[in-house]
Amino acid sequence: MSQNQYAPVPPAPPSPGGAVADDPGRTLSIVGLILAFVLPLIGLILSIVAMNQSKRAGYRNALARWGVIVAIIVMALSLVIGIVSAIGGALSASFSYGY
Repeated sequence: MSQNQYAPVPPAPPSPGGAVADDPGRTLSIVGLILAFVLPLIGLILSIVAMNQSKRAGYRNALARWGVIVAIIVMALSLVIGIVSAIGGALSASFSYGY
């Protein structure tokens, strides 16, 4: 018989909570991106915090960057729509007839 009759055992895969480091701002960036559509100011703040956490840990967080971009766009559109509505309301009030 040969001395090496069994094949070598492959190494075990790493455990989920083991040596693999996770991006600390990942969950916060998802929440920030979702809130950027509904509550853009809060979404902007959370996305900026998530981006800073990821940067400190050495990660690039694309979701946080998209959260910042979407929040800024939604806030700008809300501001433009608000100004146009106010101007339209003021103009329609000045042209009202006293019937």
